[in-house]
Amino acid sequence: MRVLLVSTYELGHQPLGVATAASALRAAGHDVRVVDLAVDPWDPALVDEADTVAVSVPMHTAMRLADEVIATARRRAPGLPVCVFGLYAGQAAGVDRAIAGEFEAELVEWAADATGGTSAPLGRLPSVVPDRDGLPLLDRYARLLHDGEARPAAAVAASRGCASRCRHCPVPVVYDGRTRIVEQAAVVADVEQLVAAGVAHITFADPDFLNAVHHSMRTLRAVHERFPHLTFDVTTKVELILRHRGLWPELAELGCLFVVSALECVDDHVLGILDKGHTAADAAEAVAVVRAAGIDLRPSLLPFTPWTTLTSLVDLVDFVATNDLAPNVEPVHWTIRLLLPAGSLLLGRPELAPHLGDYDPAALSYRWTAADQRVDELQRELAALVEVAVDAEQTPVAVFRQVAAAIRRAAGLDPALAVDVVDDTCRPRLSESWFCCAEPTESQRVLLGPGPVRGGR
Repeated sequence: MRVLLVSTYELGHQPLGVATAASALRAAGHDVRVVDLAVDPWDPALVDEADTVAVSVPMHTAMRLADEVIATARRRAPGLPVCVFGLYAGQAAGVDRAIAGEFEAELVEWAADATGGTSAPLGRLPSVVPDRDGLPLLDRYARLLHDGEARPAAAVAASRGCASRCRHCPVPVVYDGRTRIVEQAAVVADVEQLVAAGVAHITFADPDFLNAVHHSMRTLRAVHERFPHLTFDVTTKVELILRHRGLWPELAELGCLFVVSALECVDDHVLGILDKGHTAADAAEAVAVVRAAGIDLRPSLLPFTPWTTLTSLVDLVDFVATNDLAPNVEPVHWTIRLLLPAGSLLLGRPELAPHLGDYDPAALSYRWTAADQRVDELQRELAALVEVAVDAEQTPVAVFRQVAAAIRRAAGLDPALAVDVVDDTCRPRLSESWFCCAEPTESQRVLLGPGPVRGGR
């Protein structure tokens, strides 16, 4: 069977989902071609030489972009079987098979018989070493920016799923509080092939690296023993930063440069609705804990929810300034608006009911309105501001100053911050600045060719 594997977006990295799928399919004897539309344009003629098309959709942005790919494939080859796989597969429409959760075994089965149906298998993850053959070279992807250098980077994963059940997150919708580990030998083998290709920095793409903490640390130690020069970054919750505070000095010694953590906001009422498991005070403590170990914290934010107030937004920018996080916040995070995809754990919550609108299939989310109309207006203002600033390649601190001033003005306050913010561009970060829950950018749409992406900006 000739299978065309398509990735639309995977946070600026060479797509791990497609590489893993390619390994499983090739091992089963299928002829696999891979394409990554994050770096190469979409050519609908690719479907002419395929018996099936499978599109990786690990996140909202990827699914939004995949929609147009699927539509063009259908127009060119109406009878061609199409599958989507990954975390957002359950949001797809007009496909023959949607596979969420652990996808390898079912994807191989589907490629063999191309029958219809939908399921979300959660069996034990096999030891699959990603096959990156045929993907664009690593120098076309995100790099680590550190010490005045741009170092080749790539993503691996030691686990999938998440033990937490944050209500706004798509992961528990599929994994329901469960974690699936990737065998240590497979992770080390993947790192080995990446190092051979020139990679100097690894992103552990686990939804939460400290979910399966003993497995993750054993795997990390094994990687460090083989490749002591490698640096890396991880993602984990504030709650787990504090629970495992004793690990951070060792993580620093093993090469951890920064940790991504979902602070979301500093409104304890909203954090409680989202079931985040931490407070604003916990977030400040987490920043201090990792910094004490010599590791940077890069927060992800969710500033705009139905319960956001202008006061809570002022509190957020003040928190970022006071805790010296302005250089660490990617500009797009100041614009993120809560997504409510089908199956969201927030649906049915009494706090949401007064604000909830109809489901918008174009946006893959239910509509909602903020309790304060001025908050919705401010979100649109900041989205336009950030888009212009990013296009102009302004620094995160330069963007933060504009965002903070706009928020303070909207709240009727002096736009000047009480705390001086230093424009420190030397902190380690990846060159990819977008985010899994952001809307597709115009540059991403251009690679798909003529025709709008479903829903637009």
